[in-house]
Amino acid sequence: MSRFLQLHLLTFFPPANMNRDDTGRPKTAIVGGAPRLRLSSQALKRAWRTSPIFATALAGHMGQRTQRMGEVVRDHLLAGGMVAEAAIAAARDIAGVFGKIKDAKDKEPTRIEQLAFIAPEERTAALALADRLLAGEKLDAKAAGLLRTADTAADIALFGRMLAADPDYNREAAAQVAHAITTHRVTVEDDYYTAVDDLKTSAEDAGAGFLGEAAFGSGVFYLYLCVDRALLLKNLGGDAALAATAVGALVEAAATAAPRGKQNSFAAHGRAEYLLAERGDQQPRTLAGAFARPVTGEDLMAQSITALTKFRCALKDAYGPGSDDDRIMHVGAKGSLADVIAFCRD
Repeated sequence: MSRFLQLHLLTFFPPANMNRDDTGRPKTAIVGGAPRLRLSSQALKRAWRTSPIFATALAGHMGQRTQRMGEVVRDHLLAGGMVAEAAIAAARDIAGVFGKIKDAKDKEPTRIEQLAFIAPEERTAALALADRLLAGEKLDAKAAGLLRTADTAADIALFGRMLAADPDYNREAAAQVAHAITTHRVTVEDDYYTAVDDLKTSAEDAGAGFLGEAAFGSGVFYLYLCVDRALLLKNLGGDAALAATAVGALVEAAATAAPRGKQNSFAAHGRAEYLLAERGDQQPRTLAGAFARPVTGEDLMAQSITALTKFRCALKDAYGPGSDDDRIMHVGAKGSLADVIAFCRD
């Protein structure tokens, strides 16, 4: 099995604001001295992980990122007949395994301070420990072995986790995801819009009931991600079939799912027009350098594909092949997403 799987995608998105900064404007970056639109890796991974693609393909093999595991345990104990005060104390003890517990006087005393990524096996183990407490056993949650170093949570295996309370159970992400950037210069524009009061009569003033502004931008985005398939397999405890399913779901989601910001206003549901998948043991490398100089012209997608192909060939000439094998999907020209997914799963 080749260790690394690298994906390079070019996707056009029409006017949109899928990933906003602290002022509500589309995220940007200066690359090669030119302003570009940007989709953060965090936003992309969140979109993929919560997509119907992941939910369907990886049902039963998804973790939960939450502060509220203690509430789940508390409610389980209460349903089992434990008195409220004891249930809260026990839930705090169990939840404390996953992170620093909030103060007992807090309005939510069973929550932890941080979001913790919890695998299905860990949730099951926590509830099983609660059942033992209901049966009258005296247990120490810290010594109960709730945490796992490998499990069947495919999203944790792909994207990793950090447990500040117990770093020994941190999980190194098998997938590295870059911020997506436009291949060309982009100017963020502003939409001035109004809303009219439906019950306003013609006898009243003709003014709008609401005025607002919304920023947006459009362009061809380059996205790069790399999967360490050996690490993915290790994170999943050696389950090769699940690892293949996780890779297939990741490829499909990367090509078809986008961040959901302002989608009701823009419906910017893009699909990758060009997708290059590479397998090999060679040191991974991004092809973002193809766009250090922003592409120009009337057909930005075609120019982007040309620049990507040219830069890849230049790297091959200088450093040798960047992979052992590859597959390409180019909408209207060659290949299909199904072909690429099958190649990546193999």
